[in-house]
Amino acid sequence: MDEFDFVVVGAGSAGAPIVDRLTASGRYSVLLLEAGPEAASRWISIPLGFAKTFLDPSVNWKFATEPEPELNGRRIYWPRGKVVGGSSAINGMVYARGFASDYDRWRQMGNEGWAFDDCLPYFKRLEAYPGGESDRHGGNGPVKITQDEYRNEMSDTFFAACAEIGVPTKADFNNDDREGAGLYHATISDGRRISTGRAYVEPARRRPNCHVVTGALVERVDIEDRRATGVIYRKDGRSVSVRARCEVILSAGAIGSPQLLQLSGIGPAALLGGLGIGVVRDLAGVGENLQDHFAVRSTYRTWWRLTVNDDVNFMHRRLSAAIEYALLRTGPLTASPAFAGAFIRLGSQSEAPDTQLHFFPWSTDRLDRGPHPFSGFTILANHSRPESRGHVRISSSDPAAPPKIVANYLSADADREAAVSAIRFVRLLARTSALSRIVTEELLPGVEAWNDQDFLEHARKDGQSAYHPVGTCCMGRDAGAVVDPQLRVHGIAGLRVADASIMPTLVSANTNAACMMIGEKAADLILADAR
Repeated sequence: MDEFDFVVVGAGSAGAPIVDRLTASGRYSVLLLEAGPEAASRWISIPLGFAKTFLDPSVNWKFATEPEPELNGRRIYWPRGKVVGGSSAINGMVYARGFASDYDRWRQMGNEGWAFDDCLPYFKRLEAYPGGESDRHGGNGPVKITQDEYRNEMSDTFFAACAEIGVPTKADFNNDDREGAGLYHATISDGRRISTGRAYVEPARRRPNCHVVTGALVERVDIEDRRATGVIYRKDGRSVSVRARCEVILSAGAIGSPQLLQLSGIGPAALLGGLGIGVVRDLAGVGENLQDHFAVRSTYRTWWRLTVNDDVNFMHRRLSAAIEYALLRTGPLTASPAFAGAFIRLGSQSEAPDTQLHFFPWSTDRLDRGPHPFSGFTILANHSRPESRGHVRISSSDPAAPPKIVANYLSADADREAAVSAIRFVRLLARTSALSRIVTEELLPGVEAWNDQDFLEHARKDGQSAYHPVGTCCMGRDAGAVVDPQLRVHGIAGLRVADASIMPTLVSANTNAACMMIGEKAADLILADAR
């Protein structure tokens, strides 16, 4: 049986930083287990290749929720990365931390060490900002972050429309908590995606004390006398046992980590007993507290042939973009799917912005069908701090069986009101002089939608995930918590969880930046206990 100091499960946004930091000194041996393959697909490194990996089962778990009660029984698609780099290898590459108040709220909930001032050093440690080191940003980290790698006049039109209705243009969403519209920072550099696989795993695996096994589906954590001693994983049709001298760290994400805890006998006793799984630790909160940003889209047809639709639909533009990218690493293929957006405040009780907008210079009915055959753009809006809560629960003792995911979108009154307000705001935005001059038709929600009930029905019929699930192994000290503020699983020694699942509440933006920060901070917590 192989033995290592640490076993890390999951090479994603949090797991990759952990492995890099744990192996840096050369003192500890680390095994990294990843269920997916190496990031071999050429579409992963090309930013606009996002569309190619969105439905690719070779690098994507392709989860879906159960029929959602408030969404007319629709099942909502949840892409999650199954590859070295995890979801950072297939996501939209937006680098947005959220607001300082998001992390201060975690501290107010009893999680000492997680206020924004505590987390900022870890954000700075991971960042390589183009402007270099400052009091707010890091300049020498492994994750290269850029802005304005690609833009066109459509984004400037969006900013002008926002300014017309009182939303100022903002240079840096990660500088303060004020409202504003601007270009997103992105994990893109020199025309290539910077996943955590590239930023962290590639340098770590060159060290002799780092061992990476891909195609390894972890079946369960071995636990003896309330202590995690290793894991059993499946590779090439056989089960392999490995031991961990110090700790097992689960970084399998908001779906994978609670699933693995439940498979290992840690979770709600009634659920586990009903599936014939022996209860090692009755922790009711495992898999509960699921949160996600629910996004509603407004889609417009335009006469302005500056959209990605045109880059794809016209052969000469498609060839030109491919040649430009091949020769110069510039042009439309270097764009993140949403390179512009805004944070706005719609609720009267909100101090910080409560709604996020993503501006997409393309439109489609379904991503797998490609863009519309005409010029179009989309504005996606989501409530930043949703109140609806769902769960992730295994339905079988088979590790390969996907768990049941219920997001319970729009189950909270506040979330329904926020969806309606967001649709109403975007329509107002589209009627500004800046945007109305380029719009030829409102496709969604459509001119037949006029009142709040129509807007709510549009949200029910067309709303989707923003792909930011968190919270299913909640950090805290109350009865529903799964891990403590040091990310140790309550009641089980030698076992931690470090990924999006530990967030007690959602951050007010895209989650990838926060997940990388969690990995950086977790590494320090682990090393502090190992000394």
